[in-house]
Amino acid sequence: MVQPLIARSDDGAEVCGPCVGFAADYTCHQCGRAGNPHSRGRCAHCVLAERVKALLAGPDGTVTPQMEPLAAALTDAPSPFRAIQWIKDSPNTGLLARLAADGHTLSHELLDELPPSRNQRYIRQLLVHTGILEERHEDLERIPGWLEHELADKPAAHANLARPFLHWFLLHCARQRAAHRHHPASADRDLRRRVSVALDFLAWMDQRDLALADLAQEHIDDWITGATSQRRYLIRYFLKWTTSRRLTRELTVPSLPRQEPQDLLDEDDRWPLLQRCLTDDALPTDVRAAGAITLLFGPSAERLCHLTPEHLTFDDKHAHLVLGRHPVLLPPRLAELLRRLAESPGCGRSSRESAQGLGGSSRAWSRASRSRRTA
Repeated sequence: MVQPLIARSDDGAEVCGPCVGFAADYTCHQCGRAGNPHSRGRCAHCVLAERVKALLAGPDGTVTPQMEPLAAALTDAPSPFRAIQWIKDSPNTGLLARLAADGHTLSHELLDELPPSRNQRYIRQLLVHTGILEERHEDLERIPGWLEHELADKPAAHANLARPFLHWFLLHCARQRAAHRHHPASADRDLRRRVSVALDFLAWMDQRDLALADLAQEHIDDWITGATSQRRYLIRYFLKWTTSRRLTRELTVPSLPRQEPQDLLDEDDRWPLLQRCLTDDALPTDVRAAGAITLLFGPSAERLCHLTPEHLTFDDKHAHLVLGRHPVLLPPRLAELLRRLAESPGCGRSSRESAQGLGGSSRAWSRASRSRRTA
């Protein structure tokens, strides 16, 4: 009979409960597993399986075949006590339970109908990571819901222009780019800014009793010079669309004034920093990798934080890193550093870890992007 070892004898040997006169039964009454009981003589694994079934039960009280991958991932959690606590306390489980109880086939479109929230985004990510839903460019697909929220207090005429501008022009182009670049850098932020500027411009036109067909070059010049922020230069995207739709005449938006960096590293500073990133074992591996990539290739912080081990390739002689459309050849020492980072435990992701929102490769690379400021 298997008994947990709960004490030590005088000579230091581990002993079980009955051997020291402690008659508590550590055997699960349901599955026979020995260990710390959780509830009514059952182990945490059995209690977790019961809680998962109750959480994901459909209208007939059973877990639907579509939900089975998520149920398996939660039930097989490496730490059942933490998973039980997550089911009990997480604000996300209420939404998950409602979706399961409704009995509808889960889809991105079904989730899109829900009010945008952190819970909705978490549940979507959970379903994607467990294979229930296909992965999509979520940064782009959240923008239509954001636009509807922005249009709630806007005139109907503005909404009738903003919607096709976003859907037919901005999102169409962004999805084409995303087909070639799996992680378009800060695409959602850029698109939101362009739509926001277009809405501000339409409000500015209303104040001056202007129609699109009446716009002249002097109006554009007034719009640009009427504020100190360079944000207004983004109106070029809206005017490009209105011109293509023959809503406005051909208009010119001046080029954005070029700003030079305030502080530049000279060669005497850059090479010692690179040497430290490649050789200083006292620094975290992810920070060293991000610093070396930044000093050698200069990617933006947004692109850097989207890098994953899938962007790294090795052959018999060389290693390459995909930073844009084309891979770049890596120096041997940096290649070895990135190999170690890619093979570290934090860079792997199992379905069980994904189901609980635990670590993965993107977390390590995202943390590494902070070294850009240090460098």
